[in-house]
Amino acid sequence: MQSLGQNEASLACPQGCCPTSLLFNPSQPTSQNTITKPRNSSAECRHSFAATTASSIFPNTKFTNHESLPSLHESFSEFKKVYPQYSETDQVDHLRAKEYYHLSFSNQSCLDYIGIGLFSYYQHQHHHDTSKTQLASSSTPQSPPQYSDIPFFGISYKTGNLKTLLLHGGQESEFESAMRRRIMKFLNISENDYYMVFTANRTSAFKLVADSYPFQSSKKLLSVYDYESEAVEAMISCSEKRGARAMSAEFSWSRLRIQSAKLRKMIVSKRKKKNKKRGLFVFPLHSRVTGARYPYLWMSIAQENGWHVLIDACALGPKDMDSFGLSLFQPDFLICSFYKVFGENPSGFGCLFVKKSAITILDSSSCAGIVNLVPDRLLLQPPEEKDSSKQKPLSILQEQELSSLSSFSGRIETSQAVRVEEESSELQIIVAPAEAKEGSGTVEAKGLVESLQNKKAQDGKNGGFNIECGCLDQVDSLGLILITNRTRYLINWLVNSMMKLKHPNAEGVPLVKIYGPKVKFDRGPALAFNVFDWKGEKVEPVLVQKLADRNNISLSYGFLHHIWFADKYAEDKGKVLQTKEGKGQGVTTNKKKERDKLGVTVVTAALSFLANFEDVYKLWTFVARFLDADFVEKERWRYTALNQKTIEV
Repeated sequence: MQSLGQNEASLACPQGCCPTSLLFNPSQPTSQNTITKPRNSSAECRHSFAATTASSIFPNTKFTNHESLPSLHESFSEFKKVYPQYSETDQVDHLRAKEYYHLSFSNQSCLDYIGIGLFSYYQHQHHHDTSKTQLASSSTPQSPPQYSDIPFFGISYKTGNLKTLLLHGGQESEFESAMRRRIMKFLNISENDYYMVFTANRTSAFKLVADSYPFQSSKKLLSVYDYESEAVEAMISCSEKRGARAMSAEFSWSRLRIQSAKLRKMIVSKRKKKNKKRGLFVFPLHSRVTGARYPYLWMSIAQENGWHVLIDACALGPKDMDSFGLSLFQPDFLICSFYKVFGENPSGFGCLFVKKSAITILDSSSCAGIVNLVPDRLLLQPPEEKDSSKQKPLSILQEQELSSLSSFSGRIETSQAVRVEEESSELQIIVAPAEAKEGSGTVEAKGLVESLQNKKAQDGKNGGFNIECGCLDQVDSLGLILITNRTRYLINWLVNSMMKLKHPNAEGVPLVKIYGPKVKFDRGPALAFNVFDWKGEKVEPVLVQKLADRNNISLSYGFLHHIWFADKYAEDKGKVLQTKEGKGQGVTTNKKKERDKLGVTVVTAALSFLANFEDVYKLWTFVARFLDADFVEKERWRYTALNQKTIEV
């Protein structure tokens, strides 16, 4: 059999990510005179990916009993036959075993992390052990630790004017400068073009833009989300109070593709006024719930028709910005989020990037949600050092200022937050303890102001330095193609395997309904689905999530909305639409505000770059257990017998 050489393989599939069977088909005659165009070969490879995946993974098979599923070993062997290039990603498994060994010890499959990790678990443990040693020997004189030795941090809140901060800058410690430089380098964002602001989280970043954007003159706010987002809802609420007219794209049932004609009509202006901006176009590069990827062309269309563009990059893979083409599209705003340690500490911060040429269009208004990063070095100071600074008068932060400031690891309690007025700055620092987790610690208000004022001067004596962000370094070394290919194989195997689960009745009712793209070459590593019993009744996503958690699988649930139904799906529309709380199923309405509140609650799973085959296999076998009609009842009695909290159905 003739085989493809390296150059020919690259020609057939530029990214080297298609199954081997796509690259060479021995049944087709070859000719030296036949010239294959690279573009056509690549397009054919992509087009054939779904068909080959469907025909190679459990072909002509349906599973009606969870006990009949193939073993992990058998499934993995077949998986590698279909995707032989998966073995080229083995270094991820070695990295996971060395730097994230807690995942194996806990046997936990974390399929609920969104954002980008900063540090590895090994780095976290090393820091934790070092911190305990330093605290134990605090009575012994020693030199203060360097920031590079203490990579973890808390956050302190401050209120102020975003536009003033962007125009004139603010006090920034060397720690924050180093973190900012590392993040911008990782995301390939130039400091010459964009200014970066640390925010409490993703919601805070969206609300900052809503508080500052000139909706009085550019009244429209157009978003493209197939799911309900807390951050976007906060932005819409704030914007409407400031005079904005909020609109949203619609998505066709059930693949949830963008209704292109309707969106274009909303974007394109009939009357093109020179230098007149229509409003703010909020565009996620792909859905963090369904995994649908959206054409970048929409950004260009919006810019050509007088819109400012905000890019939501929070759901991107850790290296997807490498292929985004930021210099080509140059959005006015970009938002992303980072967490500390995958599978261990989801707390972190958000990042708001503002294009420097767009700063002048912002309104001057007081905003909450901007934060300072406070390294753990301050937490390790002996008590006498903390008491040496003069304490400023404290006052309780107003409830409304915290209404939208939810941390990555839970709500912020108002009683925990205090405001400290800083004499040398218009910005007011708000200190809020982070959730008590290993390696994060809390920030005390006492003595913080003087510490922050002196921190920059102290850091200057130490000279410049770089913060070691273990996870970012690891992702950089792995690269875009390896990470993308790995998650592509895993998510498509999972989707295809889910659709093989059928109830053992005459109708063969599918156990799982998948929303959004099915098996697809360029789908994102996220999945939205629901489980149905043999009668066709939906099992509530919250219940599925709770049962999954009992089986060491971390899932999330979401709410799909802005769904458009064609006439042929009128019956489905009457069956599936309900409120977010699960009430009013089957209710339809012609009123826009009421219609926007209807949607579909779903279970969601997201694969990180550290996901492996065992993670997706565990999820598949867990979902298959719902083929047993008595599974939920058995679980309820099981946990009641173990004297655990009963799961509410």
